[in-house]
Amino acid sequence: MKTKFSLKHALLIAAGLLAVSAISYGQAGTDMKNAAEDTGHATKTVAKDTGHATKTAAKDTGKATEKAADKTGDATKTVAKDTGHATKTAAKDTGHATKTAAKDTGKATEKAADKTGDATKTAAKDTGHGVKKGTKAVGHGVKKGAEKTGDAMK
Repeated sequence: MKTKFSLKHALLIAAGLLAVSAISYGQAGTDMKNAAEDTGHATKTVAKDTGHATKTAAKDTGKATEKAADKTGDATKTVAKDTGHATKTAAKDTGHATKTAAKDTGKATEKAADKTGDATKTAAKDTGHGVKKGTKAVGHGVKKGAEKTGDAMK
């Protein structure tokens, strides 16, 4: 049998398609709503986890900074102690060297004074001896002159 396609049939088909599409759009809307809720929930969870991780990292960074500051302080204290010790040792060594140099200078000055004294003594002796000889020679000359004067007066 041959059926005739009528306007009535066309309207029924169109109405059926429209109903199916409305249901399908409704289902898609529900699916979108559920997906948005799931995304919101996942975002909230990730934000919480990120906040927690950031807080933990900040605490760990603070602890590491504190430890580094302590180590730096200890190292600075040790270096200062070592520098003070080296300065003290250098001062002792300098004092010892100065004392030794002063002793050596004193000895050298004493030797020089002894030599100067000996030279002065020798020079004085030589001068005294020369004066004695000169005086003797002058005395002898005076005596001869006087004898000549005495002979001339006679």
